[in-house]
Amino acid sequence: MIAEKVLFLVLDGISDRPCEALNGLTPLSAAETPVLNQLAAEGVCGIMDTIAPGIRPGSDTSHLALLGYPPQDYYTGRGPLEAEGTGIHMTAGMIGFRCNFATVDRDGLIIDRRAGRISGTGPLSAAIREGVDLSALGVGFRFESGAGHRAALALIGEGLGDRVSSNDPKKEGVRPLPIRACSDDPADEKTARACNEFISQSAEILAAHPLNAQRVEEGLPPANFLLIRGAGKMGTFPNFQERYGLSGSVISAATLISGIGKVVGLEHIPVPGTTGSVDSDLDAKVEATLGELKRKDFVLLNIKGADEAGHDGNVVQKRDFIEVIDAALEPLLALPEDTLLVICADHSTPCSVRDHSADPVPVVIRGPGVRVDRTVRFDEVSCAEGGLNRIRGCDIMPIILDLINKSHKYGA
Repeated sequence: MIAEKVLFLVLDGISDRPCEALNGLTPLSAAETPVLNQLAAEGVCGIMDTIAPGIRPGSDTSHLALLGYPPQDYYTGRGPLEAEGTGIHMTAGMIGFRCNFATVDRDGLIIDRRAGRISGTGPLSAAIREGVDLSALGVGFRFESGAGHRAALALIGEGLGDRVSSNDPKKEGVRPLPIRACSDDPADEKTARACNEFISQSAEILAAHPLNAQRVEEGLPPANFLLIRGAGKMGTFPNFQERYGLSGSVISAATLISGIGKVVGLEHIPVPGTTGSVDSDLDAKVEATLGELKRKDFVLLNIKGADEAGHDGNVVQKRDFIEVIDAALEPLLALPEDTLLVICADHSTPCSVRDHSADPVPVVIRGPGVRVDRTVRFDEVSCAEGGLNRIRGCDIMPIILDLINKSHKYGA
């Protein structure tokens, strides 16, 4: 039998480094994962550098590579992809940014870059859309909330550039930075002015918003400031179905991943109850995925919570959430025989680093035609002994296409 369907499961940031709190194990190797281990035992395993050895991948560049869109050819910055994922339709030339709702104190110092990981920011975004006016600069904008504390901004107008800095100092206890043009190009200088004006006006609106007053009363950090970064100019992407001959969907609570799927032509399937955090309804995501496999050839499923635990440096939470993931994946053991299952991470997020690292990630492919190896555990070390050996992210789609008999012969 040759597989006709593909489920591509990305366990965002699941891999790690040895943790002292886990007696030298990683959260993945310390977790009880009977489902992932069975899938590893039934498939072929390996480890993967999603970009290249020694290169720390972003979630954006890694997913582009995994889908077969080399980031060196297609990546123009995270902002446009994030914006697309929030529902802002990005056309070529629009300038996009990723944003955080953050908390600053009375002295203007950042005290929480994520405003207590706030959720439900729709009323704040609506107030910003209604109250901010950049027309004096000849600039229009779109602004939408994403998952949790995230949001996205798109600037529209003539003569805008994307080579501008961020106002996010990436640490707390300091003031936000002014956004500056990174060149002498008047287009970049215009964008920097528009961004600074947007931040200033939105801060006044957020400071007076009733939702933030309520949060203060409840002892929660108010979302009273915007940190924006990841500037990029929207480019063009070849359509996934035309590229591979596969209809496809993307299921992800992370707006970035939804945005990447949408710009390459995958249909975004929203799933109620999914948050992109450790409280996400994973059973609902898996159920939606199985439903999509009945109507589409290819489904990209992203599960993110382990990545957030890694960014927070929370070793125990990361291990425990991996066990939650494993339990939710049990229905995948009974996938139809015509389905190829690919499971990997997009990058490592070591709790000791609290950021992405270049450590390679585990990968397993299970389904018809796979040469099953001797690996019986899905973790960073066990998978390194598997039959796939060490591959790069750009290798995975060609391997998939070959296994489903859609690759083209090289030569006569």
